[in-house]
Amino acid sequence: MEYTLIIVPLIIGYVLDLILGDPRWLPHPIRLFGNTIAIGEKKMNTGSFIFVKGMLLTLLLVSIVLLFFYTAQKLLQLFPIGYYIFTSVFVFFALANKSLIDEGKAVFKALKQGVNQGRKRLSWIVGRETDQLNEQQIKTAVFETMSENLSDGVIAPLFYYALFGISGAMGYKMINTLDSMIGYKSERYINFGKFAAKLDDVVNYLPARITAILMLVVTAKLHKIPFVLKYGKQHASPNAGYPEAALAAILDCKFGGPNYYHKKLVNKPYIGTNDRMIEDREIKAVAEINQKVTFVFVAIICSIYFFLP
Repeated sequence: MEYTLIIVPLIIGYVLDLILGDPRWLPHPIRLFGNTIAIGEKKMNTGSFIFVKGMLLTLLLVSIVLLFFYTAQKLLQLFPIGYYIFTSVFVFFALANKSLIDEGKAVFKALKQGVNQGRKRLSWIVGRETDQLNEQQIKTAVFETMSENLSDGVIAPLFYYALFGISGAMGYKMINTLDSMIGYKSERYINFGKFAAKLDDVVNYLPARITAILMLVVTAKLHKIPFVLKYGKQHASPNAGYPEAALAAILDCKFGGPNYYHKKLVNKPYIGTNDRMIEDREIKAVAEINQKVTFVFVAIICSIYFFLP
């Protein structure tokens, strides 16, 4: 594949996300993904063979997305301007860095108006129950989410874009959306969403570890790799612990611990040992880490494609 077909849309999509984020007024394909999953789950998550039905729904939706975007990008290569516009727009849709940073900052801003406001705003971006969290727990939840979603919402789609073009990025987004909607270990989803959750674990294996390494690189903290390896593997998720451990190492703070999800107490292991108070100014530092990691990974992809024979 000619390198400009990857690099040009990547740069345009990256800049668009840097400027626009995720405007709520803009129709977004991930909302379409979510609505489709909800319809499929309602129709298929009933009766017998629940696991098989969930697996079939997952494979069907991911295959449709892969086939659609693969066919579109092949056909549009005959019309270069259309190809670049189409691919750039969907690279933009695949990325969620600015919106992630903006939401994190919004929680810290809401906290200045009171802990209840902080709890309410946090509930927009996390799955845990927030009504009993104190100020420190709210700030910790923001940083955990920003580090984990730096992998899920930025590095992973870029990784699969680099490998397979826009079909790879959007196929990944469908898998990740499936996991976020039906990948829970609740009574309703434990069997139906099990395949989607495992598939999400597989596709996030490398991106999560790349994210953690890049976080240490941009902060000159590579000596913290043993810390990340120690605490990253203790997380209930095979992937989320690594970027969370990287941020905990960089900030020298403590993440994790018990939280309620869907009225059920989940005893997550702690990441780190320094149970210090997180300061308001640190949201800016974490936002800068996310920005630097994204920029560096985009630059790496561009460099690889530019210098490939």
